[in-house]
Amino acid sequence: MTATTADPPPAPPVPRRRGVELALLVGAVLIAVLGYLAVGLGKHHALPPDAAVYGAGLGALALLAHLVVRLRAPYADPLLLPIAVLLNGLGLVLIYRLDLETPGDSAAPTQLVWSTLGAALFIAVVAFLPDHRVLQRYAYLSVATALVLLIVPIFFPAVNGAKIWIRFGGFSFQPGEFAKVLLAVFFAAYLATNRNALAYTGRRLWRRLPWLQLPTGRVLGPLVAIWLLSVVVLVLERDLGTSLLFFGLFVIMLYVATGRTGWIAVGLALAAVGAFAVGSLEPHVHSRVQDWLDPYASINAGRGPGQLAQSLFAFAAGGLTGTGLGLGHSILIGFAAKSDFILATAGEELGLVGLTAIFLLYALLVARGLRTGLSLRDPFGRLLAVGLSAILGLQVFVIAGGVMGLIPLTGMAMPFLAQGGSSVVTNWAIVALLMRLSDSARRPRPEPSRGAGAGLDGDGDDRHDNRTEAGS
Repeated sequence: MTATTADPPPAPPVPRRRGVELALLVGAVLIAVLGYLAVGLGKHHALPPDAAVYGAGLGALALLAHLVVRLRAPYADPLLLPIAVLLNGLGLVLIYRLDLETPGDSAAPTQLVWSTLGAALFIAVVAFLPDHRVLQRYAYLSVATALVLLIVPIFFPAVNGAKIWIRFGGFSFQPGEFAKVLLAVFFAAYLATNRNALAYTGRRLWRRLPWLQLPTGRVLGPLVAIWLLSVVVLVLERDLGTSLLFFGLFVIMLYVATGRTGWIAVGLALAAVGAFAVGSLEPHVHSRVQDWLDPYASINAGRGPGQLAQSLFAFAAGGLTGTGLGLGHSILIGFAAKSDFILATAGEELGLVGLTAIFLLYALLVARGLRTGLSLRDPFGRLLAVGLSAILGLQVFVIAGGVMGLIPLTGMAMPFLAQGGSSVVTNWAIVALLMRLSDSARRPRPEPSRGAGAGLDGDGDDRHDNRTEAGS
């Protein structure tokens, strides 16, 4: 008598959640349009005449992006695109609100153009990148391009004390914004290939601390050399924020790849030494450290409040529920009110409640990216998802900490929220890559052929099936 094994029940279908994404997109566009109307009512007691055009334009971009995702990445995370649209829409509202205080310097139309370009890049990445693993082939091309983008601004004049801009004619952009994505691709590819050597080989530095083990120079050397070169370039450019971002990205991805907590301790120690050295020797960074240590020094000296002091005053004036859109005075911060310090406008006019909601949106965006990384099976995709999420999370921490007086100012742009064309385009590219990664993570894998001892699984990796079929 022969016993046969019953076929396993079919796996439940994976929900695509595209209807949820569309509903959330409608809500995101409505919130942005209502904010636009609230600014007009608060400033002029009348609805803005172009509110319908603004709402239609933002809605059209969101709908087009949704249709491309529905066709090309149907299993992608349904929350990533609505969060990006909502944050970008709120940023346009806040910039438009500040434009009303500076009629001769309108930044909202330019930011809308950059946002459109960012959405176009999002659509292109989702539509034409068939598989995220294709990027792994171009790891060294990515790092070479990133280093070129970091070096070029050194030869251009400094802007507000930092050499991070390329300007010719009426056009300007910040190449370091694009470099961070390229470096994340390189780190993910290199660490995915060498993670075992980094974690399990090397020389133990002290017998009493077995976790303190340094990998061989052949494995760790190229990675550290490229990171050091990028940081040196950034120090020459006097861009503390991006330098701190790259350092944090390097440490986080190295820890995730190896699972060794010793890298966190080494990273914190190196960060402390580097911050002390740069803060003491570089005049531009030193002045920011002094402002952080005593933000009211200029008031006590009779010169009036500086930018950081005005930012703290704006947060205090907002209280719990804020003054209302259009009714604050954060424009007193000065030239950086629309870029570095735009979070102060949100804190003053939306209050602690609105500011908390914005932080929760960022936290949810980062959390969904990390969840995507945990769901992926290939090491490169896992590390890339973690790296891209870390970029967003580190930016929010560094910028929010600076404008709130928790850490020295860094001069970076709040993702999606602040004025900055290079920043908004890069952030849309990050979201597009996370969408592609999440589609791969959630996409159902084909069932292996019955009785096959070895074959290709859903990720395309060769794996051997060691299970034996029951029989008599």
